[in-house]
Amino acid sequence: MKSFSLVGVFFAASVAALWSGPAVAADSAGPYPGTLTVKVDMTQAARKLYLVHETVPVKPGALTLYYPKWLPGYHSPSGPILDVAGLVFKADGKRLPWRRDLADMYAIHLTIPAGVSTLNIAFDVLSATHNRGLGDGDLSQSPDISDLQWNQVVFYPAGYASKAIKLRPSVALPKGWHFASALVPHTGTGGGEAKWIRFAPVTLNNLVDSPVVSGRYFRQVDLAPGAEAPVMLDMVADAPADLAITPKQIEDFRRLVTQENRMFGAHHYGSYHMLLTLSDHISGLALEHHQSFDIRTDADFLTDPQAFLTGATDVPHEYTHSWNGKYRRPYDLWTPDFNSVPMKGDLLWVYEGLTQYWATVMAARAGFRTPAEFRQALAMTAAAMDHEAGRTWRSLQDVADMASMLYYVPSGWHNWRRGTDFYPEGVLLWLDVDTKIRELSHDRRSLNDFARLFYGMDNGSYITKTYTFDDVVNALNQVQPYDWAAFLHHVLNTHRYHAPLAGIARGGYKLVYTGTPSKMWKAGAGAGVNAMYSAGFKVNGQGEVTDVLWNGPAFKAGLIPGMQITAVDRKSFSPDVLKDVIGTARGSKAPITLLVKNAGQYETLQVDYHGGLRYPHLERVKGMPDYLDRIVVPLR
Repeated sequence: MKSFSLVGVFFAASVAALWSGPAVAADSAGPYPGTLTVKVDMTQAARKLYLVHETVPVKPGALTLYYPKWLPGYHSPSGPILDVAGLVFKADGKRLPWRRDLADMYAIHLTIPAGVSTLNIAFDVLSATHNRGLGDGDLSQSPDISDLQWNQVVFYPAGYASKAIKLRPSVALPKGWHFASALVPHTGTGGGEAKWIRFAPVTLNNLVDSPVVSGRYFRQVDLAPGAEAPVMLDMVADAPADLAITPKQIEDFRRLVTQENRMFGAHHYGSYHMLLTLSDHISGLALEHHQSFDIRTDADFLTDPQAFLTGATDVPHEYTHSWNGKYRRPYDLWTPDFNSVPMKGDLLWVYEGLTQYWATVMAARAGFRTPAEFRQALAMTAAAMDHEAGRTWRSLQDVADMASMLYYVPSGWHNWRRGTDFYPEGVLLWLDVDTKIRELSHDRRSLNDFARLFYGMDNGSYITKTYTFDDVVNALNQVQPYDWAAFLHHVLNTHRYHAPLAGIARGGYKLVYTGTPSKMWKAGAGAGVNAMYSAGFKVNGQGEVTDVLWNGPAFKAGLIPGMQITAVDRKSFSPDVLKDVIGTARGSKAPITLLVKNAGQYETLQVDYHGGLRYPHLERVKGMPDYLDRIVVPLR
């Protein structure tokens, strides 16, 4: 007991001198002296662990280390600090005391003793053990796959820009596994049960921007044979059968590369790796990087036509980000490091919204979807946004401004809260811009010209070039003179209930509803029922109400998210029963009767709705230019 007390006194005295306060701003004066090393043992994938050893060149005195907090692409302070465990700092073989900053949980303070030049750090990173979704962490490892994001496994010294800190990274893989990354392999050593891969030294910002996917079952496809800047599709999967990409899919992927480069007129990578994880045991993810993307999706993504159809925009979205988001980035989403300055989302309607617009267009130009499927998907986006009741109080600009919080918005009352609508509403906004340019220029110019002007410079460079709202407006005016500032402000700041559908109308179509679902609707329907455009609610396959349209028919009857529908018109609930009852309500004067369970109590609700099932479609308007059809024609 006495000896324990003396240790406690020593520890208290040591940390008392440690600085605690606000974040340390990155110093642009010069590079960090020396090269850090980070070694990640990924051989414990079956146990869902990363074992990390890091060295940091140091000088005696106070030292603050950061764990990355604000991560590019996440747009929020979501660095997985809670996954770090077993953290130990040593110098000359002796353990050093440390203390977490009381205001910033991502900052660690230490005092480096005299005569010490190297700090050794050891810790574990705990992957989630269940794929239960948001709040439970990322499940990034399985017995056959291990996907690494470097921000998970590195601490770095505060006070320096991330581009001024150089690291020498390496990973250990299980014997027989394969890997892919935008990082350049330096050396590889095999033998025994593990294989160490040493990568060439790289700056911290480029390291965090270069994930590593690895697995037992791997396949690589060259998407740009003979090109000066190679583009590879690198796939890891649960089983060899999941890697069975078809010849048509390969050609579509290759057309995507061709179409993107034709539209932008330049590329901004030395080489590009499409990192695709196909697994039912890994958390879903779609994250952009400058010279790669990291998409983790269901095992049957390539082998199930419906899965591929519904997820077809993920690939062009993340690939397009190499230009829009990584090379050109909003000025306040670029930060000198990952901690000292918060990222701001006010221009995410460009970063994400324009990217999503091009993703829908490129999915058709590449052949992932037909023009008819493109229109069906657009109709679904338009209908969803046209029933986003929260628009009456929360503008699209406010959605972007609150992005760092809205990525984690609860699902209940989603249409009234609004979530990250700068993705789907961004599609409608930029379709409006595209068709307006075409109308004003008599179809001589389009958003393709903006793409080439705004992104088509510095071929091969991947040094980020930032932009402001005024830069976007000025570029649009160079393509087609117009009061684009007023145009954009109107869309961004309106509080009208209905979505901006002018681009669809100008493109020669109108949004209509019928009682028959489209192919795209069927492909993405799932087990539940989306009756938001009819009775005004959504329900999953078990009868749980997931959303209720604010002021819609079900809302007025008293239905709320979280209730359990147990019977519909005196019949036991099933999705088919619910659809049948809503469908046959057309023309009837009797309300739809729902028996619901709410917090252990049952009640009967009467939904006064008589319009039948309503599914969105786009209908051609005679006499209007067919801009919508021309937009998806492949570029030559």
